[in-house]
Amino acid sequence: MGLLADLLAECGLPAGTISVLPADRETSEHLVSHPDVDKIAFTGSTGAGRRIASIAGQQLKRVSLELGGKSAAIVLPDADLAKFTAGLAFSCLLNNGEACIAQTRILAPRRRYEEVVAAVKQVVESLKVGDPHDPDTFIGPMIRRDQQQRVRGYIEIGIKEGARLVTGGPQVPVGLEQGYYVTPTVFADVDNAMRIAQEEIFGPVLVVIAYEDEDDAVRIANDSEYGLSGGVWSADEQHALAIARRIRTGTVTINGAPVGFDGPFGGFKASGLGREYGFAGLNTYLEYKTVTI
Repeated sequence: MGLLADLLAECGLPAGTISVLPADRETSEHLVSHPDVDKIAFTGSTGAGRRIASIAGQQLKRVSLELGGKSAAIVLPDADLAKFTAGLAFSCLLNNGEACIAQTRILAPRRRYEEVVAAVKQVVESLKVGDPHDPDTFIGPMIRRDQQQRVRGYIEIGIKEGARLVTGGPQVPVGLEQGYYVTPTVFADVDNAMRIAQEEIFGPVLVVIAYEDEDDAVRIANDSEYGLSGGVWSADEQHALAIARRIRTGTVTINGAPVGFDGPFGGFKASGLGREYGFAGLNTYLEYKTVTI
């Protein structure tokens, strides 16, 4: 954030237009509750978002919240697996898996289930884990030691829950004992009720869930307290669009299409309130006033 502040200053913004304040929870709560702050925009955990919303509600203060996610990628029976695997790394494991929009639940048709599992395994095992300064690295370390331990703990939970460990595991990658590294992990034979399918892990951990038909896929995708992102993969874009309309989530990509920054971005349910980007995002900072004579 310090580098961002320096860049903004170099751009010639007037002093005081943007302030960067590294702060702890106590200082942040003081800012949120301060009567001179008219609007709160927050990106972070659902727990913190609920606390901010409760404070804002007491003051009837406007707030927008971009919170957690446990997004589903629905692989339809006619999907081109080569295209899916080509986009898998970014859509499912971007930013080392520490991304609220990561599509960490992969929903695969029962009749192609093992084919999808094998394809996901191959991609994940091909990703280089290591120094983030190395251009060939795709998975770097977790942000902090406690997050590393949290993600490894979830991998252990998945094993105890009875999911099939396809690749990875709770062990630290060989040769990367120094640093907060996690071995990229894939689970199969996952029931959507398992904790590894319901709770946001925020690390390089994917679960592959089988579905019987399209209605079942939509049901599983919507069976989550979150609703931030998601994806549909199909050879028929119009059919994929019809499925996307049925998923209760803020953003859905078709066949790995990039998210447009001119469109509204945000979540349903425990994934937040309000929207960012485009006119919808700008509108959250406007207060309308009507004067009549």
